[in-house]
Amino acid sequence: MKLKVNRFRIRRSDPLAAPEPVPLVLKPLQPPLGDRAFFPSDDDDGFGDQSFLPPENPKSGTDIAPPQDGAAAEDLDAIRREGLTGRQLRLARRMAQKHGLPATSDFDAVRLLRGAGIDPFQRSAVLELVSSDSDEQLDAAAQADADQALATQSDSRALIVPKRDANRLPQTVKLAQLPSTEVRVEEAHVAEVRRIQADMMARRRRKLAMMWAKIGLFVLLPTVVAGWYYFMVATPMYATKTEFVIQQSTATSAISSLFTGTSFATSQDSVVVQGYLQSPDAMERLDKDQGFRHAFSDPSIDPIQRLDANATNTATYALFKRYVKIAYDPTEGVIKMEVSASTPQKSVEFSRALIGYAEEQVDHLTSRLRGDQEKSAAASFADAQGKLEATQRNLVQLQEKYKTLNSDVEAGLVTTQIATLNTQMTQEQLSLAQMQANPSPNKARMDPVVQRIATLQKQIDILRQKLTQDGTSGPSIASVQSELLVAQAEVATRQMMLAQATTAMETSRIEANRQTRYLSVSVEPVAPDDPTYPRAFENTLVVMLIFGGIYLMISMTIAILREQISG
Repeated sequence: MKLKVNRFRIRRSDPLAAPEPVPLVLKPLQPPLGDRAFFPSDDDDGFGDQSFLPPENPKSGTDIAPPQDGAAAEDLDAIRREGLTGRQLRLARRMAQKHGLPATSDFDAVRLLRGAGIDPFQRSAVLELVSSDSDEQLDAAAQADADQALATQSDSRALIVPKRDANRLPQTVKLAQLPSTEVRVEEAHVAEVRRIQADMMARRRRKLAMMWAKIGLFVLLPTVVAGWYYFMVATPMYATKTEFVIQQSTATSAISSLFTGTSFATSQDSVVVQGYLQSPDAMERLDKDQGFRHAFSDPSIDPIQRLDANATNTATYALFKRYVKIAYDPTEGVIKMEVSASTPQKSVEFSRALIGYAEEQVDHLTSRLRGDQEKSAAASFADAQGKLEATQRNLVQLQEKYKTLNSDVEAGLVTTQIATLNTQMTQEQLSLAQMQANPSPNKARMDPVVQRIATLQKQIDILRQKLTQDGTSGPSIASVQSELLVAQAEVATRQMMLAQATTAMETSRIEANRQTRYLSVSVEPVAPDDPTYPRAFENTLVVMLIFGGIYLMISMTIAILREQISG
């Protein structure tokens, strides 16, 4: 049995003399509870090998006083006949001690508890008994040395220990026993585990405190500084929003008319205008016309947003891109522009000036296009006119060369002559055939007819050769006619090309006299009543998220590196 020493004192008058017995109050100690507090087994009551039964051979009659009442003896006999287990009897004895009942035995403890209206075998009562004793077990390791010293002094005699209640007389208790080695080892192990747990908790608290210190330094402090700047220091900026679109006039060709009214027709012009409005050229014009640099050099603006009076063009252009935002929506073909300034009037003036620059840029782009078209049409007309004149001169030269105005007329005359000669020759041949049909033809009359037929045939052959074969007198009518026809066809082609060039030149002149691109403002710039920037809460939250993300990435990187090094 483990005993807890509440108060002890050792007196020694002589170092060599035996120690005198000292009044002590000994209280049974319980082993660590753990899961045994709920009694999972019927053979284990949670008290190990401890026994609360009285000794079999008491040393004196004062150790256990038998009951003097006959009814009490009958109750004890009835309790013995119940067949209670040793575990139940020990529980009853401990519960009687807890409630201060003067039980002389385990059976008497059951009797006294039942007389007091307490069920010693109810689970709630057992749990209450275990929980009340859990605090007393914390001093087991500290009391072990004292128990061992007292046990060595009371080796052969009983110790008279007074109870805590001063109104009661002392009674004899069982001799102190030395704690077993297993109990001492278990108690030392529990103490070491608790020391390790306390050390771990302390280290966790230190790490948690260090973590919050780092978060406060690297995340919360920049967030507070940023919030202070945005809420208290930053100069309010007024933003003016404008929307405009570049439109195209009625298309002149069937292919270009397919994209009329869509954003594809003017997408290239819109991108060009957007790029120009965000260029340093637009910034310099705005500074020259509206004093952009002077407006942002005002001392009333906070130092972070203020532009130095002697700032370079690069710094001014960086500020210009920060406060002049232009976006192009390709689906709708709309250009959206937002201009911020320290006053609403300035933001409106800057917006109107930039819209004017955009209109000039659109006119400049279309004027170059119109000029190029007019020049191209004029060059085409001049070329067609010159080539027509050359072909006409070639045709005249051919007519003069062959001494014929029209090859078709010349060929017709020759063909008519051949036809006339063929008719005469046919008549002569008929006359000759009639003469030959006479049985005795007159030769004198036949010879002239034959002679005329031969002459006509020769003349017909000469005329046919003149039509198709070149001779000593000149080229044939067929070759002359072919050259004249080619020259006439070329003249006709050049005349048609000259007519087309004339039409194109007239069309380009008409297009040059009117504008083909228009800049239409859908949302006019209006002076705002309330400042648009800074957005204090949103900007502060963004700063916190940025610094939090940076801190998290650095922490994870360091942790991974430590793990890799330690591994």
